[in-house]
Amino acid sequence: MGDDRGTSGGGIGAVLRAPVSGRTWREFGYLMTGLPLSTVYFAAAVTGVSLGAGLLVTFLGIPVLAGVLAMCRGFGQVERVRARALLRSGTADPAPVRAAKGGALGAMGAMLKSGSAWRHVLYSVIHFPWAVFGFCVALVFWTYGWSFLLYPLWHWVFPTFTGQPGLQLIQDDGYSFYLDSPAEIAVTSLTGLALTLLTPWLFRALTAVDRVLVDGLLGPSRLAGRVTELESDRGVVADTAAADLRRIERDLHDGAQARLAALAMDLGLAKEKLGEDPQAAARMVDEAHGEVKIALRELRDLARGIHPAVLTDRGLDAALSSVAARCAVPVRVAVDLPRRPAAAIEGIAYFTVSELLQNISKHAGARSASVEVWKSGERLMVQVTDDGRGGASTTAGTGTGLAGLTERLDAVDGVLVVDSPSGDGTTVTAELPWRV
Repeated sequence: MGDDRGTSGGGIGAVLRAPVSGRTWREFGYLMTGLPLSTVYFAAAVTGVSLGAGLLVTFLGIPVLAGVLAMCRGFGQVERVRARALLRSGTADPAPVRAAKGGALGAMGAMLKSGSAWRHVLYSVIHFPWAVFGFCVALVFWTYGWSFLLYPLWHWVFPTFTGQPGLQLIQDDGYSFYLDSPAEIAVTSLTGLALTLLTPWLFRALTAVDRVLVDGLLGPSRLAGRVTELESDRGVVADTAAADLRRIERDLHDGAQARLAALAMDLGLAKEKLGEDPQAAARMVDEAHGEVKIALRELRDLARGIHPAVLTDRGLDAALSSVAARCAVPVRVAVDLPRRPAAAIEGIAYFTVSELLQNISKHAGARSASVEVWKSGERLMVQVTDDGRGGASTTAGTGTGLAGLTERLDAVDGVLVVDSPSGDGTTVTAELPWRV
């Protein structure tokens, strides 16, 4: 039995290797084991649901239905394991059924209200006819394909043990047709070869339907998946906010706070010297005045890094023009928006452009850059382009900050796409929802 590499490439080689690849044999095993298992699932689910529904006129119907739902969830676990082992499926387990109240009644109520449990029942019912179809088609094509392909090796069985010249195809009113001549044996083998080469791709199509059924009915619901995604995004947002707070604290401590502390000491010394040496005190006050200007500039830069006032007052066009003016290379800014997006999205767009322009100033070695912002449907599009050395990447550890931007955009269902061929500039496109 071959491995999966036989079907990973293209061309004639992949087609010829497909019948003996590991993937083909696993899919054949999946289709063959599906029928007996589905027969059990179907019979148990239909019988149990019918019995439970019939007993609903009494209290007994509730525990019976809850038990059937729990049983079908067990069937689903078997099917997920089978799909992972034979189809290499990545279907995750659904969330466990948790009762809001304790006790047997609470557990039964939670099971009866579980949409996941009812989807497992639906799978147990509808998979049975598909399993019958898949089993029959796979077995017929696989058996006839290999039998015909290898017919030159075993056609001697007929004259030796049955007295017939070969495999009989037609028997009608004394007329019989046997596959016994060399030409007929060769045609039979070629037919088997065609069937054998076709069968792996037939298996792919059959198991593709199984993948859809397993993913759609036995995996987590879209709502549960969305909740998990939002929980993950919430963690990213919290981590980003904490990192921003640490950065602000560090900037205040190392910058404006330290400068103001030194300023206070200088003014104290100037006050002491005011009576003894007025000229020295005046020089110290003049130096302190310069320090005050520097501290104010640092505080303005820090406030701009938190949320610039120009963004709140005048929107993205003015704010991006302001940040572009501070870039080390000339930047052309074009903003074409019919109205302002949500404030949170506007802020993310601003800081995305600001981070990208900082990257251009520090790393790109560019001569010019451009920033374009427009609305496409219900999405805000931001594109930053430079003519630098390229080679930027969103992978962690590159020092470009693109990985952090990707996480920040992902937290609001945004997308960051980087096109940065080495030596040919960089184009970064950010796509954000118009509203959150």
